[in-house]
Amino acid sequence: MHYYIITGASRGLGKALAEEVLKQPDTSVLGVSRHATITHERYQHQPLDLSDMLAVQNNLYKLFPARSDATALTLINNAGVLGEIGYIGELPNEHFEFVFDVNVVAPAMLMNMFLSAYASQTNIPRTVLNISSGAAQRPVDGWGAYSASKAALDALTRTAQKEQDLRNSNIRLRSLAPGVLDTSMQEHIRTAEEHRFSEVTRFVGLHADRQLVEPSVIAEKVVAWLSQPAMINETIVLKAADI
Repeated sequence: MHYYIITGASRGLGKALAEEVLKQPDTSVLGVSRHATITHERYQHQPLDLSDMLAVQNNLYKLFPARSDATALTLINNAGVLGEIGYIGELPNEHFEFVFDVNVVAPAMLMNMFLSAYASQTNIPRTVLNISSGAAQRPVDGWGAYSASKAALDALTRTAQKEQDLRNSNIRLRSLAPGVLDTSMQEHIRTAEEHRFSEVTRFVGLHADRQLVEPSVIAEKVVAWLSQPAMINETIVLKAADI
C-alpha cells in the first residue's frame, strides 16, 4: 500500500491531489484540513487547523502511525495561505505569524515527524513534496510574508535533502511551484487594491483570458511524477514544467 499524507486536502490543489491518488489501486490518503470534503473507502480525514500551533503540536503524532505494510510513503505539504495583501509597514504583526505558521512552521514540523517516524523503513521509497510558489523566487509587492515563507520552505527542502544524501537515505525531498492555478487563492488575489498589489490587473487578465490552470491538471502530473523513482541529479526546487 502506498500511503499519502496530504495537507490542505479539502479544496484546491490538495483535494485534486487526493482524488487523483485515490484513482490508483493500492493507495491510501490521510487528508489533513479543517473540513472533510472527500468520501472514499481509502480516504481518512484528520481535522486540524495548521495555523493553530498548539493543536498541531498536540495532534501531530496522529498523522504518522506505523505502516508495516507500506510499499511507499509520501507526505505532501500542500496547505498554504497568502494572508492579507498589503505592504510591509502597513500590516498587523499577527499577519506574519499566521502566514509563517501555516507556510513554514507547520510543514517543517510535519517533515521532521515524517522523517523521524519512518526513518527505519529504508527498504521502501519515502518522499516529501512541499508545494511552493514562483513568488519564492522573486519579490512580489504586497505578498511579502507569502514570498518569504515559500522561499524559506524551498531552503528547508534543500537542506533536508542534503542531510538525507549525506546519510545515503532512500528519501526524496522536493519543492514544487505548480504555477498559476484556478483556486480560491486566485479569487482573493483578484480582489486586491492596486496600491497594495501592483500586479492585480495582470492576474485579473489571466482569469479573464482563461489562462489559469485547473488543479486537476497539475494533480495528474504530480501524481504521475510521484509514482516514478527519483531521477539522478534532479533539481530539488521544481516548476510544473519539470515534472
